[in-house]
Amino acid sequence: MHLTNLTDLLALDDVLVLDLETTVQDNNGKTDNSPFNRLNKAVGAWWLWIRRGEIGPCQRSVWHHNEKPLPDSRDELQNALDQAKLIVAHNAKFDIIWLLETGFKINCAIFCSMIGEFIYARGQFLALSLKETAIRRGVTHKKSDLVDDMFKDGIGFEAMPLDTVDEYAEADVISCAEIFIQQIQELQLDENKGLAPVFLLMMDNMQFLAEIERNGIKIDTKALSQVKEDYINEREELIDRLTEIARSVLGDKPFNLNSGQDQCKIVYSREVTDRALHTRIFNIGVGSNGKSLPPPRMSHNEFKASVRASTAVVKKKMAECCPTCNGSGKQYKVTKKGVPYKKQPKCNMCEGSGAIYINTGETAGLKLSPLGPKYASVNGFKVDKTTIKALITQAEQKGKDLAVEYLSKLTRLNAVNTYINSFITGIETWVRDDGILHANFNQTVARTARLSSSNPNFQNLPKSAKFPVRKCIISRFEGQSVIEADFSGLEFRIAGELSRDPQIIDDILSGKDVHKQTASIINQIPEDKVTKDLRQAAKAYTFSPLYGGQGAQEADHVKNYFKEYFSIYKGLKNWHETLFSGVLKDGLVKTPSGREFYFPNAKRQRNGRITNSQKVVNYPVQSFATGDCVPLACIRLLCYFRNNDLQSKIVLTVHDSIVVDCAPGEQEKVVKGITWAMQELGEDLVSRFNYEPVLPLDIEIEAGKNWMEMSEIH
Repeated sequence: MHLTNLTDLLALDDVLVLDLETTVQDNNGKTDNSPFNRLNKAVGAWWLWIRRGEIGPCQRSVWHHNEKPLPDSRDELQNALDQAKLIVAHNAKFDIIWLLETGFKINCAIFCSMIGEFIYARGQFLALSLKETAIRRGVTHKKSDLVDDMFKDGIGFEAMPLDTVDEYAEADVISCAEIFIQQIQELQLDENKGLAPVFLLMMDNMQFLAEIERNGIKIDTKALSQVKEDYINEREELIDRLTEIARSVLGDKPFNLNSGQDQCKIVYSREVTDRALHTRIFNIGVGSNGKSLPPPRMSHNEFKASVRASTAVVKKKMAECCPTCNGSGKQYKVTKKGVPYKKQPKCNMCEGSGAIYINTGETAGLKLSPLGPKYASVNGFKVDKTTIKALITQAEQKGKDLAVEYLSKLTRLNAVNTYINSFITGIETWVRDDGILHANFNQTVARTARLSSSNPNFQNLPKSAKFPVRKCIISRFEGQSVIEADFSGLEFRIAGELSRDPQIIDDILSGKDVHKQTASIINQIPEDKVTKDLRQAAKAYTFSPLYGGQGAQEADHVKNYFKEYFSIYKGLKNWHETLFSGVLKDGLVKTPSGREFYFPNAKRQRNGRITNSQKVVNYPVQSFATGDCVPLACIRLLCYFRNNDLQSKIVLTVHDSIVVDCAPGEQEKVVKGITWAMQELGEDLVSRFNYEPVLPLDIEIEAGKNWMEMSEIH
């Protein structure tokens, strides 16, 4: 049941506050307390009632504990669930999934006090755990000290003294109840009333996320193994070629491709000579606020002088056999009796390597220039993804083909390592014996309420239709298809909605493909030559100016695209200025849903922008698009599935898309439901937020035997 109004919240009556404790398994070094692990059990539930604003005594049912050979009846808790007008828990999705997976029925709305705390944070970082929330709010503290040491010793709730578990769990429930009452009382204050629609939306979305977590994603494990093998082979080939290039430019001196110091030598032909001086000159480190120190302001000549002051040019070295040990690396020694040592010491001349390295006088490395103070690192200069992209542009402009190849392959190696370590290993770790993967979806990690996911992270999967890991997501229904529906240009449309930029509105209403237009400009090709992959890659450039991007370190024609962007979309630029003025005045940015973002101590900078300017223009667009509109579409689609008694399963929502595992004979109904849920979303924007949209929403629907090999069906 959805939380569609505030009545049940504000009444503070017949509210059931609960907490479940469970067993925990080790899953390849990861903590696994999921109900989808067949070895896990629900140890018990502890709950209390809030009636007429008063907190009642705590009750319990224990089902799986060493001191309880006979489990308590489940009826008492089920009766409480049946009577409740509202269920409250901290991180409620976890408790709700456990209850549902163990056979309990829930027929009322649900409130999560962790989500409530997230909304009140208004985009600021807050520790959201029950313990930290209780401390911050001054309510009954979580008694984690009772169980921490036992957890460290590998003792689970099922084996702890039951009176200890009681004391611990009761404190949790009381703490959650007190936090909930405070949150509801605060929601009635004038400064918080506008947040009410966001509370309702996020609580409803929590139930949707519980549904897709329970549904899970079907994995083709054989296909996954093949993808892994292909990536491992590719990684070996990349390492071989990168090693070959590095050796050709460095000489014979050993190096490590995983070393930041050695990468600095390879890419920039420089090494740090005085680490303390280098750190001081470039202000490298972390401040008292836990954030990276700002880079110093330097002119071009000052930067070049600073580079020379703390680093030196690396020279190519050639190896020669060590004359002292004749290449053995050992220093031959005998005892006083003339018997050779059992373990010969290493040669002092070559330090055990068997070779000495002669400086050839030739500059080593790829001879690229450091880009500026902000690219300095403790190892010299950065070689991360963003920096490499800018360095490739530099290398192309200088005609350094070998450097372009090296950097491109280094980028690919980093990507392949991520694909293997994060995605493939993550899927292998968390897929269950039945081939179903139950990932965790999180509403309270990204400041904008955009979803994140873990075990594994599906939100960062590349969207490319050629990304082979997607091939491993298949239908659980034999011979059936996976359907994906994407909003078309959602964040660009939302930027047009919020700014009311006439050119964006005209572009969308006239059907202009802005991503294809962007791809044409940045790739310098006609629009009719833009492929699907080029269009997908260009989306980042379409969105970047919306979020304050200025195209630094891009090629000249791309920089010009960024400069001209706001000449075309003047209304968008004016809206940004309105946001800046509002933040300077009261520190707040608000969205049509009522969501708020707080930017304290905002100041105007010398360049005319304000502190946190990218977040100021990013947060309202991203949050309204993917923190509000996409969840609304998901909630609508789930309601449609339930109302029409469909057997198809909603299994994923990634950024601006929804993925459905389609049951036999239901494709037509699923497409109809998706179209209604996503394209007619405007009616919910009106009913929930009293917001009348000016732009239509458009979607693309594809289907296929897996999540990669798909074709358009709508």
